Amino acid sequence: MRGMNAGRLFRWVPSAFAALAVAACSAPTSAPAPTSPPAATAAPAAQPTSAPAAGGTFSGNFDGTLLFGAPISLTGSTAKEGSLTRDGYDLWRDTYNKSGGISVGGKHYKIETKYYDDASSAQQSATLADKLINEDKVNFLLGPYGTAPTLQVSTVAEKNKMPMIEGNGAAESIFSQGYKYTFGVLSPAQNYLRGVVDLVLTLDPKPTTTAILSADDPFSVEVADAVKTYAEQKGIQVVYYQKYPNASTDLRAPLTETKAKNPDLFLNSGHLQESLAIVQQAKELGFNPKGFAFSVGPGTPDFQTTLQSDSNYVLGGVQWTPALKYHGDDLFQTPEAYNNLYKQTFNYEPAYQSADATAVGVAFVKAIEAAGSTEPAKVRDAIAKLDFMSFYGQIKFDERGINVNKPMAVEQWQNGRRVTVWPSDVAEVKAQWPMPAWSAR
Repeated sequence: MRGMNAGRLFRWVPSAFAALAVAACSAPTSAPAPTSPPAATAAPAAQPTSAPAAGGTFSGNFDGTLLFGAPISLTGSTAKEGSLTRDGYDLWRDTYNKSGGISVGGKHYKIETKYYDDASSAQQSATLADKLINEDKVNFLLGPYGTAPTLQVSTVAEKNKMPMIEGNGAAESIFSQGYKYTFGVLSPAQNYLRGVVDLVLTLDPKPTTTAILSADDPFSVEVADAVKTYAEQKGIQVVYYQKYPNASTDLRAPLTETKAKNPDLFLNSGHLQESLAIVQQAKELGFNPKGFAFSVGPGTPDFQTTLQSDSNYVLGGVQWTPALKYHGDDLFQTPEAYNNLYKQTFNYEPAYQSADATAVGVAFVKAIEAAGSTEPAKVRDAIAKLDFMSFYGQIKFDERGINVNKPMAVEQWQNGRRVTVWPSDVAEVKAQWPMPAWSAR
């Protein structure tokens, strides 16, 4: 790594984290993205700028800027997940800028970010990505939220030979097109609910049947198909499997059919709004499996603030938790340190979507500094060769651009707290199982 070596990174964290966090707390949590792009600007900027001063942080002059752009869902059906993604990018940007930005050939470049609201529309995401590249002249693309937008943006990135690292599009279909400019730091979709199956088979009584509801979008179907196969391989009978239109929030009909099958375990592959509707409507219908588990939803703070005590006992597959034991070669170093800084900055606990996004930025810094260049082709080649441990876990891409080394974890809401319950070597507490009937709470 050029300029800012690993030793310097590790020296910075203990001495500067507190000051950095205090400084970050005084800043706004990031304004909504503009809905139309401002005038095009070239990046890196020609004029040097001064870094913000903070105790123990970089106080020199930047030699220019590197502009990273992303279309993100800030309105629409996945607005909450999109805002978590944006906050993760912002924390990466501000943390690295306070330590000197990105070092290339002895020069320090300030990280700047530009976001546009894609309104949870994959086609709009692609259109905005094209604007970011060809009008705003971004240096690099950060991924949007969700598989469908990421799939569309990957085509734009490939056409323009623009490197994109993403952390919130998990379907392997993104990486089956033979593209060379898109990389994903997260575990692929097929792994999202596998840990839940592994977990419940260690519990008493063991579930023997499961029912699966899935949104009919590429990510959700890939998750659902994979967990159906995995559950069957593990001896759990799938008594019901139904797809529903993506973003549906009235799911009483399939839930009524599911209830009639009396499954031990209920699995949903979808998104936050659907997970909230399912829990609310399951309670309304008196649907009482031994456990509920979701691919997306329980990992976000909004799950508990919306459902209150009804969130208890619910399981969720997650990409990252603060209980993991990584020690990374990056400014955040550990999951615990990242978690603490995030809470101090935004006044809420990070969801894995935010950690995904921050890991994207960390990977870009590693690649750009390793390349010793900001040329897209050279940075793309450096991304393909990455192999390092981060606060988020190991980051190493296969020939498709997938981070094949990235495991999942399982969280559960217990007494209003989100705790890690799987894998067993990092579990904070034991999973609560079976879930009591709604009428018995």
